[in-house]
Amino acid sequence: MTDKGFTDKVKGKAKEVVGEATNDDSKKAEGILDQVVGKTKEVASNVKDVATELVEKSKDAIDSKLEDKEK
Repeated sequence: MTDKGFTDKVKGKAKEVVGEATNDDSKKAEGILDQVVGKTKEVASNVKDVATELVEKSKDAIDSKLEDKEK
């Protein structure tokens, strides 16, 4: 099971907050980058889910048409 980028986003937010608190721009930037990676994983996972759903619906529609022709 995938976390769809959630872990990266949480880890990134924590790094960003630590970077802000310690005035460490490098740590803050690393945190922001981790959040972007997490969001990218989330979007990619959503695209995959939608594509999978469309493929299944297409298969069902084709199967239905073939069944109608066989009748």
